[in-house]
Amino acid sequence: MPHGNDSCVKGHETASYISCFIHLWEEWVGLGNLEDYLSYLDYLVWVFTPLAIVFILPFFIVLFLYLSILFLHVYKRKNELKEAYSNNLWDCARKTLATLWDGHATIWHGYEIHGLEKIPDKGPALIVYYHGAIPIDYYYFLANVIIQKGRTCHSVADHILFKVPGFKLLLEVFSVMHGPQEECVRALQNGHLLGISPGGVREALFSDETYPLLWGKRKGFAQVAIDSKVPIIPMFTQNVREGFRSLGTLRFFKWVYERFRLPIAPVYGGFPVKFRTYLGDPIPYDPNVTAAELAEKAQQAVQSLIDRHQKIPGNVLRALLERFHRRRKEE
Repeated sequence: MPHGNDSCVKGHETASYISCFIHLWEEWVGLGNLEDYLSYLDYLVWVFTPLAIVFILPFFIVLFLYLSILFLHVYKRKNELKEAYSNNLWDCARKTLATLWDGHATIWHGYEIHGLEKIPDKGPALIVYYHGAIPIDYYYFLANVIIQKGRTCHSVADHILFKVPGFKLLLEVFSVMHGPQEECVRALQNGHLLGISPGGVREALFSDETYPLLWGKRKGFAQVAIDSKVPIIPMFTQNVREGFRSLGTLRFFKWVYERFRLPIAPVYGGFPVKFRTYLGDPIPYDPNVTAAELAEKAQQAVQSLIDRHQKIPGNVLRALLERFHRRRKEE
């Protein structure tokens, strides 16, 4: 019996040592606070997940663009033998992509376009528009022109777009140019439609939910219209700044752009807000108007569309709710 008691005591002592060791090890590695750490981690996930989403969604548009490019490459390889026999090799590809982009517009933004009848069925015209943080509304407009008018609208884009890897074919197929005035005049004189945003990258980066036009004293587009003797058609898309927004108004990103001409400001959003594109009355060609005067007229016409159709400041929640009610027909 004494030996049994000694064994029992020794067993208790061993268990006590093990328990003490485990306790000390937990304290050393911090397992005692593990629940607190997990709770804090859950909190961080809860806070930052919405932020991550709004910065990730814009990449889906880029992905969609690259999928469009991939389609064009496949289409090109499949039809390369027909190229020598057809002047309209890319018509089917453009219509297919236009249908896909129009489907995206309808599903994600409930997209509407008002005044498309002001785009001529034949002959040239210069379309000037407000530039959103991502001009996805302009892509939707191009798709509708292809589908409803059977025409391809040429476009002027910033030189940076031509340096994006893989974009060359897409820009060629959809007749996007860097924008020397002579090339723009040539396109219009050949009877094409041409779209340009006088605000360009600056407007994309530094405009905000109050929708200021950042055209400065730019009048080259007006001189193009005068030299080509074509009308200017103003265009604006309601809630385009609520769909995507830019951090370009922050001082650092503005400094980088002004100093190095690098548009590195992050874009966030991708919200499924209501988009409505409005085309204003054409400004006819007038040989007695100077480029500066015509540029001012065009800016006033776009500003008039903003004043009439956009509630300022823009609000993402309000723009989302607009998906669920209709505007009056006359708008």
